[in-house]
Amino acid sequence: MNNPSPQGLTLAELANRLGARLNGDGERIVTGLATLSEAGPDDITFLANKAYLKYLADTRAAAVLLHPDHVDDCPTSSLALANPYLGYAELSHLFDPLAARNVPGIHPSAVVSDQATVGEDVQIGPQVVIEDGVWLGAGVIVGPGSVVGANSEVGEASRLHANVTVCHGVIIGKRAILHSGCVIGGDGFGFAHDGQCWHKIAQLGGVIMGDDVEVGSCSSIDRGALGDTIIEDDVKIDSQVQIAHNVQIGEHSALAGCVGIAGSTKVGRHCMLGGGVGLSGHLTICDGVQVTGMSLVTNSIHEPGVYSSGTGAMDNAQWRKNAVRFKQLDEIAKRLVRLERASRRS
Repeated sequence: MNNPSPQGLTLAELANRLGARLNGDGERIVTGLATLSEAGPDDITFLANKAYLKYLADTRAAAVLLHPDHVDDCPTSSLALANPYLGYAELSHLFDPLAARNVPGIHPSAVVSDQATVGEDVQIGPQVVIEDGVWLGAGVIVGPGSVVGANSEVGEASRLHANVTVCHGVIIGKRAILHSGCVIGGDGFGFAHDGQCWHKIAQLGGVIMGDDVEVGSCSSIDRGALGDTIIEDDVKIDSQVQIAHNVQIGEHSALAGCVGIAGSTKVGRHCMLGGGVGLSGHLTICDGVQVTGMSLVTNSIHEPGVYSSGTGAMDNAQWRKNAVRFKQLDEIAKRLVRLERASRRS
C-alpha cells in the first residue's frame, strides 16, 4: 500500500533532497511510495536488500531508489545512492500522511494551565491536559488525551501521540517521538519490607531524555528514586519496554520490544538489546554491546561484542532430555575434576 503525497514531487526534487544520482526524466512526478512488487506508475519504490532483486525487472514503478551497482538492471528511472535504505528512511517522511494533519492551535476541549509556557506553532489536541509550570517548545505536537505533568519540559519539534502520559518533573529533548500509551516518569518500583508487609518509598527523582529519542507504545520509563533516570540522545525504544528507576541508557542505543531493565543499571553507547532481553539491577554494560533476543544478563559486561544466553527452540523431546542434563552438569563437572586429578597422579 502506498502513502500518497497530494502535491506530488518530481524525480529531480527527490534526487536533490536525497543527494542521489538521477537516471531518467527529472520532470516525472510521483505521488506515492510503495514496495517493488506493489508500486504503480505514479509511485517511487526502493531496493535496499538483494533478496528483493528478483522483483526489480517487473516493477511498474515510475522510479526506483537503489545502489549504483543495480542501475543497469533497472527497467525504469532510478535514483542511485550508496545507502538506499537510509535514503528510503528519508524518503518515507516526504509521503507521511501525518505531516498534512499538523495544524498548530489548541483544541477547545484541552485544559492548558495559565502557568504553562507554550511555544510557537504548537498543536494541542482534544482532551489534553497541560499542568502548571510546563514548557512546550516550538512546533511541539501533543496528541488527543495526553497529559504533561507539572514542571515538565518538552523540546521543540517533539511529538506526543494520543494518550501519552508525561509525569511531573520530566525533561524531554528536541524531536522526541512518544507513541500512544507510553508513560514517562511514573514511580519506580521502590518498597521497603518490615517482615510482614511493604512500605512505599517516595520516588523523588525525575527523567531526563535527550534529543531524537523515540519511545514505543505502552513502554514505561520510571522516574529516579533520588537522582534521575537518564535516556541520552538518539536512543530508540520499542513497544512494551520497561526501564526502571535510575537506569541510564547511552546515546545511539536501541532496545527492541519487551526488554526489561532493572533499577540503577547503566547501558553504554551504541548498544543493541534484542526482543525480550532482561538486565538485572545495578549492572554496567559497556559501549558497543549487542545482546541477542530473550537473553538474561545477570553480570556486568565490560568488553564490547555479541552476548547470548538460554537455548534455542528445538524438538520438545530433545529439549526434555537436555533439561535433565542441565541438572546433572554440576555433578558431571565434579566427576571430571576427580578424573583429572586421578589421571595426573597416575
